[in-house]
Amino acid sequence: MSNSSVSNNSVAHSDDLSVPGRVDAAARGGEPLHGGSGPDGAVPAPPPMAWREVGAVVLIAAIVTVFTACRYHLFGDELYFVAAGRHPAWSYADQGPMIPLLARLGDVMPGHTLLGFRFVGVILTVAAVLIAALTARELGGGRAAQVLTAVACATSPILVQWGALLCTNCVDTPIWTTVTWLMVRWVRTRSDRLLLAAGVLTAIDMQDKWLIPLLWVGIGVGCLAYGPRELLRRPLLWVGGAITVASTIPGVVWQAQHGWPQLKLTGVVAYEDGFVGGRWILIPAAISGAGILGAILLVYGAWRLARSQFLRRYRFVLVAAVVVVAAVVISGGRATYPSGLFAVLIAAGAVEATRGGARRWARWAVTPVVVASMALVSATIPYKPADTVTVPTTIYPVAVNMAVYGQFGWPGLSREVEGAIAALPPDRRPRAIVTDFYWTSSALEYYGRDALPPVYSYNRGYYYFGRPAGSAVVLWIGDRDDLTRPRAACAEMTRIGTVGGDLPGVVARQLVMHHIGFPVSSAGLALVLCTPRAPWAQTWPTLDKI
Repeated sequence: MSNSSVSNNSVAHSDDLSVPGRVDAAARGGEPLHGGSGPDGAVPAPPPMAWREVGAVVLIAAIVTVFTACRYHLFGDELYFVAAGRHPAWSYADQGPMIPLLARLGDVMPGHTLLGFRFVGVILTVAAVLIAALTARELGGGRAAQVLTAVACATSPILVQWGALLCTNCVDTPIWTTVTWLMVRWVRTRSDRLLLAAGVLTAIDMQDKWLIPLLWVGIGVGCLAYGPRELLRRPLLWVGGAITVASTIPGVVWQAQHGWPQLKLTGVVAYEDGFVGGRWILIPAAISGAGILGAILLVYGAWRLARSQFLRRYRFVLVAAVVVVAAVVISGGRATYPSGLFAVLIAAGAVEATRGGARRWARWAVTPVVVASMALVSATIPYKPADTVTVPTTIYPVAVNMAVYGQFGWPGLSREVEGAIAALPPDRRPRAIVTDFYWTSSALEYYGRDALPPVYSYNRGYYYFGRPAGSAVVLWIGDRDDLTRPRAACAEMTRIGTVGGDLPGVVARQLVMHHIGFPVSSAGLALVLCTPRAPWAQTWPTLDKI
């Protein structure tokens, strides 16, 4: 037996490098691949999948996610999605039609359980952990790399917090994770069906958010810079693109007819984030969202993608990440926007950390890091009884745990408003309710649907759901320290009370708003009877849409 044969056989049985089953790139019609291939230019087949070990991590992740999803009440955005689902449209001011449709379906399901409502998010979040491990395998990672990747993704605070809710992130992040896995797998297999599947997933994700084109722009730039350029010449890639464009046309038409509110919202997001550091902290905030283990592997994976010959043929993924992050930073987007690229970068870091000489330091470092990651993520799990949850007085704990605090107080707010209206003489009771925040309107419409008059708001997407009829007297609900808009819109104003002063959701929201520069008070929301100066059809367009 030759020395080269012995060498290849030893590689085949290692835990971190690729195993036998080399396939010649030229035989597949592919262009020569960069580093990590054998001396004949072959592409290594992936190692065996560590189904038992990864399955155990996925099971634990599922248990934690289900537990998190079954706590407390609906989140403020979830209530808004239910309201949006009652107003079907091809698009909305702040997202596509997918989540409102899922929220509407969850709302009408028998039982009205939190898990039933959030089922889609839970399944996709758990699936993302598995896809991350599969990505590590495709990158040449053995059992250790696959498990390390799965643990890192399962202990990511972003996944734990937002994956247990029905929200845009719970769909967007898993789809990005899956698309990058399909692209990495295509490099090895050259199966164009993977490109078509990626195109279909992109079309689906465009019904959730309009962010995924950034990923494809990044992939395109990466392929042009480092290959495989052949990817851009594959017909099924462009068939998938055509499917995406066709599926997006109705949403584009809706946006055009309504003045492109999603584009306007980008400026609002940048303005709000500017008060908590804005562009300067976006990258650190995004990396920290991956958790301790995830952040270490993410940074290490990006570095190794830039330098490792073993991973060079996947360097286009690093370019895609740079393009996405640069676009988000320039536009002032959220730190959660690039989270769909966490898995592939973490997987690259795990593969390199468990390969060759790197294993020597990884063996002693990985255990304490995993323990620290689990401790960090446990702090975001809502284990406290509902009646013991209180809101801190400082902004950053609230901002980090808004996904928890935003689930409290809404039923109580509805009851307080019902009581305030019932206390009025029948001839003074309002015919509608107008609020200055879409969470408030969503909560009142959801929890007070049988006891309150019609609810409206001029904030965010709620603006497009309708307005009060005629010159109806309304109950205006807004911050007690900022009555600028009701003063401009109302010919007569009568303060009848304050609500929500000790409700966690209201207090948390007002604390955040105060920190980003709005003159709000944590002492509750003002109730104001308002007789409009003009019919609402004239007054409504003068109020802020976003």
